[in-house]
Amino acid sequence: MKPTVTIEYCPKCGWMMRAAYMAQELLTTFTNDIFGVTLHPSEISGRYSVFIDGDVIFDRKKEGRFPEIKELKQLIRDRVNPEKNLGHSDKK
Repeated sequence: MKPTVTIEYCPKCGWMMRAAYMAQELLTTFTNDIFGVTLHPSEISGRYSVFIDGDVIFDRKKEGRFPEIKELKQLIRDRVNPEKNLGHSDKK
């Protein structure tokens, strides 16, 4: 079974559009590698976390910042398809 990515975001902080943008980018990049992306409005203020099948791969509060889309794609690639070439997202 392909993994599911979940983005949990704070709706009171206005982060739904950021989450939707990241979901769109992930669905485009990982079309054949993931089952889908779920957007989950958090009941905890300030939350912005990304999970793969329940495992946290990025947490805004822990990192002290939002993930860059390039970074997020690399983190997901490393978990779901380590051999996948991300093109310009792999360049430093």
